[in-house]
Amino acid sequence: MPRDFAGLYVAHEDLDRVLRTLPGLNGPDASVSREVREKLAPELAAARALFTESLTGDDAFAVLVRRAGLTPGEAELLAVVCAVDMSPARMKLVSYVQDSVQLPRLTLSTVARMFGSVDAAAHGSRPVTAFLVDIGAEGPWGNRMLAPAGRVIWALTGDGTADPGLPPGTRRVPGGALPAAAPELLLVSGPDEASRLRAVAGHRPGQGMLISSVPSGPTAWQALVREATVEGLAVVLELAGPPDGEVRDRVDRADHLTWVLSSGTELPLDLLPRRGFTELRVDSGMADAPDWAAAFGTGPATGVRLTRDQLDLVAAAAGGRISHLSAGIRRLAGGHLDRLAVRVSPQRGWADLVLPADQTSRLREIVTRHRQRSLVYQEWGFSPLPSTGVVALFSGPSGTGKTLAAEIIAGELQLDLYKVNLSSVVSKYIGETEKNLERIFGAAAAGDLVLFFDEADALFGKRSEVSDSHDRYANIEVAYLLQRLESYDGIVVLATNLQRNIDDAFLRRISVAVGFEAPDEVDRRRIWERAFPGPAPVSELDLDFLARQFRITGGIIRNAALGAAFRAAGDDGPITMERVVLALRREFQKIGRLCTEAEFGQYFDLVGAEHE
Repeated sequence: MPRDFAGLYVAHEDLDRVLRTLPGLNGPDASVSREVREKLAPELAAARALFTESLTGDDAFAVLVRRAGLTPGEAELLAVVCAVDMSPARMKLVSYVQDSVQLPRLTLSTVARMFGSVDAAAHGSRPVTAFLVDIGAEGPWGNRMLAPAGRVIWALTGDGTADPGLPPGTRRVPGGALPAAAPELLLVSGPDEASRLRAVAGHRPGQGMLISSVPSGPTAWQALVREATVEGLAVVLELAGPPDGEVRDRVDRADHLTWVLSSGTELPLDLLPRRGFTELRVDSGMADAPDWAAAFGTGPATGVRLTRDQLDLVAAAAGGRISHLSAGIRRLAGGHLDRLAVRVSPQRGWADLVLPADQTSRLREIVTRHRQRSLVYQEWGFSPLPSTGVVALFSGPSGTGKTLAAEIIAGELQLDLYKVNLSSVVSKYIGETEKNLERIFGAAAAGDLVLFFDEADALFGKRSEVSDSHDRYANIEVAYLLQRLESYDGIVVLATNLQRNIDDAFLRRISVAVGFEAPDEVDRRRIWERAFPGPAPVSELDLDFLARQFRITGGIIRNAALGAAFRAAGDDGPITMERVVLALRREFQKIGRLCTEAEFGQYFDLVGAEHE
């Protein structure tokens, strides 16, 4: 019959039953405890010797002991703590020895009696600093119990599931055999994370990595150290800035691990952990032929320059298919620029642009500079200073084709065009404009694209004399923007109505300057011809008259053609000369231009009649 209160206390018969399962003992008696100890001493010494010898083996526990760098005493403590936790019978025995069912695990006082001291469980001991053993934080010191971390038990039972407390986004990169190299501190700097990781792998071949951002709390830190210890991994911390005090302390305490402080720039010496280090610098993060072969099974795409980070992202977006490369590149900056710029997917080509041959040739030069930069800067050895990027200046009146030209260049290169919204960039608050610009260039650097700054003199204008604090901060914005332009490797197009308003410092950075002028009569006729698509119901338009009489830009011509088309659609009729003339009148009204008889000729009465 089950007894009352079963499980709430340990009876003598329970202990007798457990002890009978153990060899050589029927239960110790206090009067003979010394005799028992002396009798067991040789056997305990032999058992300890055997245990120490076993730590050189390749079983899970021995490997863990070596990875954690435990002393024999620390290894023995960990073994006992784990053995108790993995056996309900042993937990019952421990409860009896400690005279409390509420103490089923070894307490600090029991550890002191068993091992002669609590050195192996001290706060500075490796089982504790590696977070393999947890010591309770509540109750009297002597009653605080020791428990093995769940991740340790999983590892000993063959479960390799990652510690659930790891910081979000942590990645495990498995390695080979246990590395022979001693633990060390590595500082790795360079512009590309994937290239920094490659440098680490080359420096410590065979060792896996645990890659993480800086943990945000004690639980995440403990899980990171514990996971790296259990799996024998180097901890790679991706830093967004110099390491703080907690990072330095954690690295110094867990000196049994290899730590890698990875950052885009070199770290200040005075903010590093107080231990020796090896420094690796990655000068270039550009993906090379082996990277492309691994990602797409082919060589580098012509005219495409991606960092290893970008290549990994593009390959994932493209599903490893080279035919989807362009779509993957477009996705790199997607979502980051939408709040500060308008994304334009190029639809028009060179046939839609009417410009003199010289201007068209300069625009094609921009395309060539972008496509051939690898050949010129890398294979031919020309200096890329200040950067491999292309900065183009488009100057001329509104409506002369500056935006269209930028769209065509982007389309020719199979890139997206982002038209920067100046109202969302320029801020009256000190420092906000620079932050917005950094967001733009930072996101643009993540993907190959064309940045288009319309009315650029609002941002790139001449620096003023410093007469007040506003002028001083405005000049800082201009200087910051110039610095950012010089480090950007993509295409930037600055569009302005008046070139003389652009600061001279920016003009010196211009790669290609193209002046856009109002078209002459011949070009105006070509624009009128192309303004009406083939399927449009056009009826007897006098294009010669329109080109000769109206000295207007291509933008006005296209707007007038569109306006005439909607008039025709609304009247359920064709696009006639009269409807085009009336649409022109509307465009003149928008820009505040008078409609004169000299321009409208025989159609002047029609314009006046509608006005009445």
